Amino acid sequence: MRPLDPRLLRYARATRAFMVLSVALGVALALLVVAQATLLASAIAAAFLDGASVTAVVPWLAAVVVLRAAVAWAQQAAATRASAAVKRELRARLLAHAATLGPAAALPSGELATLATRGLDALDAYFARYLPQLVLGALVPVVVLARLAPADLVAAGTVAVTLPLIPVFMALVGLHTEAANRRQFRLLTRLSHHFLDVVAGLPTLRVFGRAKRQAQIIAAISAEQRRVTMRTLRVALLSSLVLELLSTLSVALVAVGIGLRLVDGDLGLSTALLVLILAPEAYLPLRQVGANYHASAEGLAAATSVFAVLETPLPVTGSSVGPGAGVSFDQVVVTYPGRPALPPVSLSVAPGEFVALTGPSGCGKSTLLSVLMGFAVPSSGSVAVGGVALSTLDLDAWRRRVAWLPQRPWLGAGTVADNIRLGAAEASFAALRSAAARAGALSFIEALPDGFDTPLGDDGAGLSAGQRQRIALARVFLRDAPLVLLDEPTAGLDSATEAELLAAIRAHAVGRTVIMAAHRPSLVAIADRAVGPLEVSR
Repeated sequence: MRPLDPRLLRYARATRAFMVLSVALGVALALLVVAQATLLASAIAAAFLDGASVTAVVPWLAAVVVLRAAVAWAQQAAATRASAAVKRELRARLLAHAATLGPAAALPSGELATLATRGLDALDAYFARYLPQLVLGALVPVVVLARLAPADLVAAGTVAVTLPLIPVFMALVGLHTEAANRRQFRLLTRLSHHFLDVVAGLPTLRVFGRAKRQAQIIAAISAEQRRVTMRTLRVALLSSLVLELLSTLSVALVAVGIGLRLVDGDLGLSTALLVLILAPEAYLPLRQVGANYHASAEGLAAATSVFAVLETPLPVTGSSVGPGAGVSFDQVVVTYPGRPALPPVSLSVAPGEFVALTGPSGCGKSTLLSVLMGFAVPSSGSVAVGGVALSTLDLDAWRRRVAWLPQRPWLGAGTVADNIRLGAAEASFAALRSAAARAGALSFIEALPDGFDTPLGDDGAGLSAGQRQRIALARVFLRDAPLVLLDEPTAGLDSATEAELLAAIRAHAVGRTVIMAAHRPSLVAIADRAVGPLEVSR
């Protein structure tokens, strides 16, 4: 793992300003360290050898100490602000990129949530503790050696020879711990993703008596995460011991050399004191780099995962707008890694036509709709809208002309009205109420505590599956789109409610192009024609 990933500079502009400021403050701090050591050594030597007063030196020494504390504080403050800015920028980029990639290419929701929250929060340790010490580790030893060389070349040579041992051993330990940190973050991501899936499917698991089994699985994953975390911490503590031992032995070697030459009279007391004060300061930043590396490793692992998302190519989009709602597929094939998802499909849907796609589960009906939305890219073949290739269209403009009801509709944390208006934010309340009535949702919405203003939990928590489906269908009815894509629009509904909605769907289809994935014969019956069954060879 590189100390500073260049992609941080590319994707988070706040990192650039922070690095410039850190270098400037690092140089100032290194100079103040040398000034403080020089003042202390000369004052102590003069008082011990000549009995001179140290009164004249005290104000200067106090000023240097205060300035050193102020520079250290400024560095920490800059690091905290930079960390907040970088996290904000990376989160915004991550979520915007994932939203543009769409459901077919975006990360699983659990992994994305972990990255955007706890994962990026771990960058605080990287910016607040690791990166400032990394800058000091590069600057302070150079400035200290530049001061020691004219004073005592032997001591400067000893420091210069022993200093590289710390980063060498730090790299050797880092090679071992990098894999452990990545494994720890992968396990955390896996646990988060699995836990989110279990919470979302808990009602179904309880119906089939599988909830306790999932609790056991989560407990097993948690135990593995705990073991990996403790193993990583053990390595971190041992590596800190190695670095402390190396720096202590190096300082002791310098001190022994200074003592022998001081006894022989080959070295002055002032110079000896200067070397003894400055030598630990040369090793200290490198020791701190090693000590803080492990605290920042999780944040760097999360940032690496974020960069992997940001570097995923976006769907190719053009600039033109489709002239109509007629759609044609010419030998369209979609293949996911390791398996086919859609067989070769050639299909033409005229403007205003209602077509039902049929076939067994997994044959590619939903994938075909994803291709038309621009979420899935065909492996071969082409798609045209009104005679214009889909690849040349502006996808954002094209999607604004489409009403889409996925197999599992999404409802966000907001009011019922907000969820129905998701595709038509400016719709009037009268239109909203009419759409809800046509979707068979008006009666249960008005029975809610605050009617259309009743807040819903995430993913429509508080509503049944059938109620969520009807709200999503009302969203489609409210959106005045020339092309309507429906994926099992009556899933989760009883036969009586389904019968009421079939007429509403058929009425909404008048004057619109509708493509519907359907299993139920009742759905297929209301379409102008059925296409299929689609089949994928396994």
